[in-house]
Amino acid sequence: MLDVLWKFWLYFGYFLTVAASGFFLYRLCTPFVRLRRGRFWKALLFLTLAGTSGMVIWIGDPNLLYTLPVFLALFFLSTRGDRVGRLAVCMILFCLEMSVCALLDTYVERINRDALYDVLVRMARPMVFGPLWLLLRRRLPREPVTLSRRLWKLVLGLAAMPLCALIAVVLLTFRRYESVEVYAVAMNQGMVVLPFALLTSLVLLLAILILADHERLEQAGRLAGLREVYYQGLRQQETQVRRLRHDLRNHLTAVRGLLEQGDEQGAIRYLDQMAGSPALRGTRRLCENEAANAVLTAKAEAMEREETVADFAVSLPRDLPVADVDLCALLGNALDNALEGTRGGTARRITVRCKADKGLFMLRVENTLGGEVKPDLATTKADKAAHGFGIPGMREIAERYGGTLDAGVRDDRFELVVCLPLVQNAAEGRHV
Repeated sequence: MLDVLWKFWLYFGYFLTVAASGFFLYRLCTPFVRLRRGRFWKALLFLTLAGTSGMVIWIGDPNLLYTLPVFLALFFLSTRGDRVGRLAVCMILFCLEMSVCALLDTYVERINRDALYDVLVRMARPMVFGPLWLLLRRRLPREPVTLSRRLWKLVLGLAAMPLCALIAVVLLTFRRYESVEVYAVAMNQGMVVLPFALLTSLVLLLAILILADHERLEQAGRLAGLREVYYQGLRQQETQVRRLRHDLRNHLTAVRGLLEQGDEQGAIRYLDQMAGSPALRGTRRLCENEAANAVLTAKAEAMEREETVADFAVSLPRDLPVADVDLCALLGNALDNALEGTRGGTARRITVRCKADKGLFMLRVENTLGGEVKPDLATTKADKAAHGFGIPGMREIAERYGGTLDAGVRDDRFELVVCLPLVQNAAEGRHV
């Protein structure tokens, strides 16, 4: 009976330690990746992290080779977003988790080989993962971090270092049991390399947070540049209004003089010139969203200067769960490419349809094709007006928000369609 109770408490304690390790690792993981919607996927990620934290990993044991593909597959199933970023975070977490498991399973056995060995290594896991989470807790953001594809590739390349070191010290020492010398070398290597892999993984997580802060500052600079262009236009129009009001009496006197001289055509031309003044046309208002309206009005004026017919139907609320810089990039890149694609054509026309409805942001830009230039509306363009800051590509933005982008030639017209899910807690651009 006592033996049965002992085994019950042993297995129950094992379950608690695995659950505690999974909890700490889950809280450490979620600020770096976006989960799929639904409790099932959250539970799947939790079980993946908890289950792999209970894996027995010895130096010279092939369990690491079996665990890696399962961990990678389940991690990708339960998360969404940029594939390169997800792969980088997956590799970092795997190295962090497996280095701790390998250290505990291998070196606690050398200290204590009696019946308490299994209890000690199980209890030690949450006692290590918990402080690691507490160490980074104050630095972790509330929303998942977001980086450009270029920076995620950099992090992925750096994440390969602890992974290669972990594989080298754990898998490539499988012959340790055949020789006392090989065994001693393997143990010494593990004491040096495994802490290095653990420390490198923690440093990479901190590096991601630092790079995300840097991206946030860059996005603020880009948005400030767009707003500055918009407000400069408003100030110019206000100056023109004041000047027109001040000179209104002079204008009326000039018109009256032309009429008294019998120059009716001259008076009409003078009135037409006054009517065409931007001060009398007023400020355009294409939608309620300030950032989108700034981009749309600027592009509409550019289309007028190039004598391109513009058909706008935009319905966007004042607040959207999409970062302003991403919204400006989507609209600005699409309209720049559309305007470029119409050049050289006879009937130049651009149609813009954009609305936020039923939890979706939908953008459709269609333009007539001009000469031989057929722009790829899915590529990245740089907004040189935004003080030289690079604007992220449309496809990159669509993938980051879990949306879709489709572009191509249809019936002698080039068409772009973007669809993004509008989820309040997925707005990483408000800074993810």
